[in-house]
Amino acid sequence: MMHIRPRPFDRVLRPVVTALAVAFLLVVAPMATPTATAASRIKDLAEFQGVRSNMLIGYGLVVGLNGTGDDLDNDAFTRESLIGMLERLGIYTRDGTLKPKNIAAVIVTATLPAFSRQGSTIDVSVSALGDASNLGGGTLLVTPLVGADGEVYAVGQGQVQTGSFSASGASGSSVTKGVPTAGRIPSGALVEREIPFKLDGLTSVDLALHNPDFTTAKRISSAINAFLGLAVARSTDPGTVHIQLPPGRGPVELLTEIEQLKVEPDSLARVIINESSGTIVISDNVRVSRVAIAQGNLTIRVSETPQVSQPSPFSNTGSTTTVARSQIQVDEGKDKKLAVLDGGVNLQDLVNGLNALGIGPRDMISILQAIKASGALQAEIEVM
Repeated sequence: MMHIRPRPFDRVLRPVVTALAVAFLLVVAPMATPTATAASRIKDLAEFQGVRSNMLIGYGLVVGLNGTGDDLDNDAFTRESLIGMLERLGIYTRDGTLKPKNIAAVIVTATLPAFSRQGSTIDVSVSALGDASNLGGGTLLVTPLVGADGEVYAVGQGQVQTGSFSASGASGSSVTKGVPTAGRIPSGALVEREIPFKLDGLTSVDLALHNPDFTTAKRISSAINAFLGLAVARSTDPGTVHIQLPPGRGPVELLTEIEQLKVEPDSLARVIINESSGTIVISDNVRVSRVAIAQGNLTIRVSETPQVSQPSPFSNTGSTTTVARSQIQVDEGKDKKLAVLDGGVNLQDLVNGLNALGIGPRDMISILQAIKASGALQAEIEVM
């Protein structure tokens, strides 16, 4: 048998070539990996049932206004509220004439966050109820804020901040910036009652999806089961995922880990149209079958250019008169061409094809509705 000895350069180049090949695979492999699709945290896709805010409302009085309050002759509720407040303070005014212009009746609203404890503060919003023109500089008096059950959960009081102004002159001219009849009081309410809810004693929780969808709910339950290594999550309906908390794990710690998991949400193919503003929003899953589109508008423009005809200088006859001159232009849209959209185009192709027609948003709305009527648009059109 013949034995061939390796040449010196083979012993040198072969390890180099092998190392380059390995390096090439290491570089190309990540590039060949498919790019990750847009995924969102479960925290942004759903919320835990029972962990929610509560709406509060109250009726109060704002005092200290600079002559911009309610007219007590027109607003009987402001007058009666003022009299009742003064009587509770030991001042009897029913027989007198009240004409203050520095008081206004307001509606006070606030949101009580979940797990708010007694003694904590929340922001409140104040809105004029009568004919007050400006709440700036006023002070909200003690106002109980009640929930849907009629119980008082917070008490509001403080300086109203409007962030706007209004001024007027003697001749009737005026200028207004913002909405001076509505304002806020940061940390203007003190929580007096807690909503009972014990998270630590739960054995199961439900996730409520913000946008119910079968596919999204299934993906969330699969992501939770894969993370925990246990089949503890299942989707009971398109908007709910039930989670049975495993023993030995604290609910707060476990829910914190679950809400950070990322899931790719799914959505319906939908086209949102706002005809009043001409806004069009097209989702990524919209598909169009092969269709031909032509858009042409008939435009008639009539312009008037009156001319003055007058007699010659030093003429004893004739008179100056105005002669009407009308010019009519008709545009039949002859330069509009027929465009073809291939079947199964994606969102980018659809936008490029419609833009190629050189039309505006309002004409595009008509085209999308016509494509839907022809059955070529595989999406749901929602008109706002």
